[in-house]
Formats: sequence, structure tokens, C-alpha cells
Amino acid sequence: MQTARQAARRRRQRRRLVLGATVGVGVAGVLAYFVMGLVPDRKADAVAAAATPVATTAVTSTTTAETGTPDASASTASPTGTPKPTASAATPAARKSVKVTPPAPRRTAATTSSAGRIQPGTSYKGVATAYEAKDGDGACLFGPSPDLMIAAMNTTDYETSRACGAYVLVRAANGRSVTVRITNECPLPCAPGQLDLSQQAFAKLADLQVGRLAITWSLVSPSSIGNISIRYKTGSSAYWCGIQVIDHRNPVTGLEVRTGSGWRRLPRTGYNYFLSADGAGCGSSIRITDIYGQQLTVSGLAVKPNVVQHTQVQFARH
Repeated sequence: MQTARQAARRRRQRRRLVLGATVGVGVAGVLAYFVMGLVPDRKADAVAAAATPVATTAVTSTTTAETGTPDASASTASPTGTPKPTASAATPAARKSVKVTPPAPRRTAATTSSAGRIQPGTSYKGVATAYEAKDGDGACLFGPSPDLMIAAMNTTDYETSRACGAYVLVRAANGRSVTVRITNECPLPCAPGQLDLSQQAFAKLADLQVGRLAITWSLVSPSSIGNISIRYKTGSSAYWCGIQVIDHRNPVTGLEVRTGSGWRRLPRTGYNYFLSADGAGCGSSIRITDIYGQQLTVSGLAVKPNVVQHTQVQFARH
């Protein structure tokens, strides 16, 4: 027969067993929770990665840096302000989509830097008037002209004698045309685009009684022309000289003389001579550049003031 003390001891033992089992189950549950938390849920990660947009700026900046060309999309904000999902720049597909195109080499036409206002391949609008040209000499100081198919260019387009010697095809609205050589300057009030033709040239387009005639005109490169000539200005010597180019097929944009240190470019005057104020290069080789960038070199010409010296060279036709 159990005593009261023994019964109490058994009850305490049963409570310890129950409490221990409960604690064990709890500890096992906690451990299982932590273990499951440490194991990656690949399916969940895949869904999360697919739902996360990759900003387009990574691909855009790569393309811009490699091609040197700004991407227009980079500066245009999305209407919603949310970047569109695209492939990451690190994926092979994204790398293949970035096309590296080296920038094309920049080409600077000779006409842009030195030709002046009048450009080849361009048609200009203006008005034609007429003047009595006499022997054809004018501000360009070429001397008497072999024919009177000549014209004076307005001061704006004359541009410090840049237009001197240019051949211009003039067209009237009536379908008639004439080619003239620029030998003179037409001062104000001649407007930009205006040509003051010799009376002989104007008569090829309309009756002189018309007075003013709407025209278009453009540069041409004539076929029937001889070789270039060179003339040193009156007063030229080994200490100062002015050099003029005559009978050139295309407008001349520059003249250089050979010196001990190389080629020296001479400034052009309004009366159509290139000047060497200190005499450097006077009597040496001459290099001439036309509006198309062609260069001709003339050697062996002595300093003979006011003497036309013929050469064996001429610019190619364009």
C-alpha cells in the first residue's frame, strides 16, 4: 500500500516526463524552422529575379561609351517614370546586342575653311544688272580681258577678292544662260547675290532695256582654258613682293611661298595680290590651292615686276 509520500513522488516524476517531452518537441520544431530558413528556395528566387527590372542605363552607357554617339533614349524619360525591364548587361544576350561601331573619320572639305561665301555645287539667287566694261579690266587687276563675257561681283560675295577669276554660270527665268568670269567688284548698293554683268553678257540673257533681271547663278569649272600664269606686282623685289595668279580654272583660296622653314601662307589683298611684306619667299617656289583643295606648285620664276609669266600647270576640271 502506497504511502502519501510515494504517491507524491510518482506524480512529480510524471510531470517531469511530460514537461521534458514538451520541451523536446518545441526544440525540434525550432531547429527545423531554422534549417528550412537556411535552405534556398530556388523557385522563389527565380520568380523574384524575373520580376525585378534591370535599369536600361547600364546597356545605354556601354553603347554610348563604345560608339561615341549619344543614345537618344537615354535622355528621354519613361512616361511612368519606371525603367523598362531589359536583359542585364552581364548576360551573353545583352553583350551581343551592343554593336561597337567605330566613329567614321571626320573629313573637312577645303571649301569650308578657306573658300569664303561662294561654295561649289550651290545655286544662288540674285538680280543681274549691266555696266559698260570697256576693255574688261577691273578691281581684280587682271588687265584687259580677251573677251567681254565678264561680270562684277557684289561686295559681300566678292569678299576681299576671293571671287576674282571665278567662272559663274548665270541663268535667267526665260531659259537663257551665259558663263562669265569675275573680274570686278560691284560696290553698294549692289546687294548680296547681285551680279553686274558687262553689257555684252547681259545681252545674252535679255534686252538691255530690261535693266534688272532675276537670275540664279553657280560656280562652274570650264573646259576650254589654258594654263595658269603668275605676275609679280610692280615694285616687287627680294625684300617685298606681291604675287597674283591669273587664268586659273577654279577659284584660288590660298597661295604659299617656300621659305627656309617651310611653306608660308601669304595674306590676300582686296586688289587680288598675295603679299610678302618682309620679302620671305619672294622668287622661290609657289604653291597654289583652289576651292576644291587641289594644289599646284610652280618653281623657277624670277621676281619680274608686272610681267606675266606663263606656267605649265592648271587645276583639274570639276
